This record gives sequence, C-alpha cells and structure tokens, in this order.
Amino acid sequence: MARYDFATPRLFVTEALKPGAEISLPKGQAHYLLNVLRLRQGGSVLLFNGNDGEWLSKIAEPGKRACTLAVASRTRGQTSPCDLHYLFAPLKRARLDYLVQKATEMGASLLQPVMTARTVSERVNVDRMRANVIEAAEQCGILSVPEVRAPVKLVQAIEGWDDGRRLILCDEEAPPGNPLTALARLPPGPLAVMVGPEGGFAPEERETIRAKPYVTIISLGPRLLRADTAAVAALALVQATLGDLNSVNA
Repeated sequence: MARYDFATPRLFVTEALKPGAEISLPKGQAHYLLNVLRLRQGGSVLLFNGNDGEWLSKIAEPGKRACTLAVASRTRGQTSPCDLHYLFAPLKRARLDYLVQKATEMGASLLQPVMTARTVSERVNVDRMRANVIEAAEQCGILSVPEVRAPVKLVQAIEGWDDGRRLILCDEEAPPGNPLTALARLPPGPLAVMVGPEGGFAPEERETIRAKPYVTIISLGPRLLRADTAAVAALALVQATLGDLNSVNA
C-alpha cells in the first residue's frame, strides 16, 4: 500500500474521528467537495484533525449547501510532530503565504511571527496564516497541523524564552562556515529557528540575541537569501541534522 493517497480528497476537521462518527462539513468544505470536485453520495474523502490520525470517510448526505461524511476506517495512525518552532519577521502577503506553507511542509510545529525594527510588513493576518497551514497539510499528507501564534515583538519573544529550547539564529553576518558542522554539535532536544527581516536585524537586536546562552548562530552561505527562501534552507538544514529527515533511513 502506498504511504500516501493523493488521489482521494483530503480535509482537515476539528471533530474527533472514530468509526461510525458523522462529520457535518461547513459550507466552504461542502462547496469544495460537491461543486468543485463534483463528488456524490458514496464518494471517498480522507479526514484528519491533528490528533486521531487519518481516516477514510464516505459522503453520506450530500445537499446543495451541506454535506455529511460518515467515518469508516483509519488509514494512518497519528505520528508525533517535530518539536520545532519557527520564528520569522512577517513578509508581505504573497511571500508570507509561501513562507507559511513551506514551513508547514518542512515540519515546523509552531509558527511565531516576530516584529523587528526592520520588519517590512506591520500587519499580520493570523487567520490567513492558519488557512495556509491547513491547506499545506491537506495537500501534502501531513497529519499534524502547526500552531500559529499572534505576532509579538522581538524583545518579548526573547524575554519570555524557555531556556530549555535551543534557538538557531540564521544571521547574514555570521562568520563563514558549514552550518551542518555547527548543528551537528548540538544535543537532542526542543529546537527553534529564527530568520530575520529582509533588511537584517538591527545592531542592537543582533547583540541582544547573540548574548543569550541558548542561541546557536549559523550562516546560510555566501549568498544573501530572501527571507522566504531562507526559511526553506534553514529548516531543511535543521531537519537533516537534528530532525526527522535525519531519521528517515535510521
């Protein structure tokens, strides 16, 4: 049996999933199944809620604006998500959408927008971020949906930090060096990755972050990366060294 079923539509729901459960979809999801995909009674839909694994369901009662799904059997058990937080300075709309989707695909368990002195976008639509997280999880077979938090100022994020969580700071002014070497020295444990704004951290911000004992500074190479590109590069490096990519063939 294939690891993922990409032929069957997949939806995130908030209700508990178990054999015999009936799920009444909201209008948006019902419209998608019945009017966009044109599914009919008996059509198959995969469901997940971030807690109970993935379940096969069937359309039981289609209507013009409503749809009820009957949960049948579990197709995949729930897996434990990576304990990996991603902190980032918000970007403008389209690029923020991309960043959020890719961070979800790369296994981030929490997304935390951080307002810095040089943040280019002062408005953050948290509901839109959550919608992008769910869409990415639905399309990529992900079972755990990252938590999305409201923006905080950088100083608040640092002052309230849990010292037991290692913070990996991706800094364009970091000394040249192989980031994999620096990451390989870190012990297992909770992780967070931070990428700064497009204009870089202000000198006082960089000084404050670097002074913390839980911070590890890495370079992402000799080229200056856009913030959304840096997100993918940084999370890939961390996952390959300390995360679930490192255990794929273990």
